[in-house]
Amino acid sequence: MMELYRIVEQDTPVVQTVSSVHSIERAFAILDALRSGPARVTDLARRVDLPKSTVARLLATLQSVGAVERDPDGVRYRACREWAQSAGPGGGIETIVAMARPSLVGLVERLGESAGLSVPDGYLAHYVAQVDSGNPVQVRDWTGERIPMHAVSSGLVFLADLPREALSDFLRHPLSEFTSHTVTSPAQLRRRLQQVRADGYAWVEEEFAEGINSVAAPVRRVDGRTLAALHVHGPSYRFPGRRARAASNQVVAAADALSAQLT
Repeated sequence: MMELYRIVEQDTPVVQTVSSVHSIERAFAILDALRSGPARVTDLARRVDLPKSTVARLLATLQSVGAVERDPDGVRYRACREWAQSAGPGGGIETIVAMARPSLVGLVERLGESAGLSVPDGYLAHYVAQVDSGNPVQVRDWTGERIPMHAVSSGLVFLADLPREALSDFLRHPLSEFTSHTVTSPAQLRRRLQQVRADGYAWVEEEFAEGINSVAAPVRRVDGRTLAALHVHGPSYRFPGRRARAASNQVVAAADALSAQLT
């Protein structure tokens, strides 16, 4: 965190209290905007309502201190993974995982399927925790996996929260097809995300892996933006069965309760 104060030295020729605060506020605004996914300088300038030249200068400084990096395409910027983990509420991913674990255990007890927590990592859903069910047949532990957002329920929750420009940028790239059920049409995905926003949760059925269904709901920050997602997944032959509504309601309730703890 202290490294950000180097921005003041590089961004202002004369360090004054007001200009120092403004530089730091602007740097954090840019980092916060990048949580929605990689973006070009022009897109970031529009998101944070700053001149393009100012954003470009601050990005160069943030890159020099290791807070941002260029995307592999060489055009867009993204928040570095280490920064994203250390800058989260309450101290980072480890804290969120610890706070979420009782919710995951409760979901497993009520629904009898494995439950997990994921966070956005660029345009990937990063699975950071899982509590397994006691069923003899269950899905494997996905902790540590990073999966394209369009193919998993937690990823759809993250995509539904993206600003319009970031979502359009995501949809300009080809979407990988993992199974015959994976939705890869941009138009179809946009319609689906509208439904996710209306429902407050997302379902996928065998879209990343054959034989696995899952449902996810957003964990929100105090400003309403999505910070993480709680999900429950299980073998498609038994999940959700007749429990679709109950599973949806349970996951939403657990995610809302965890959101309340984070505010």
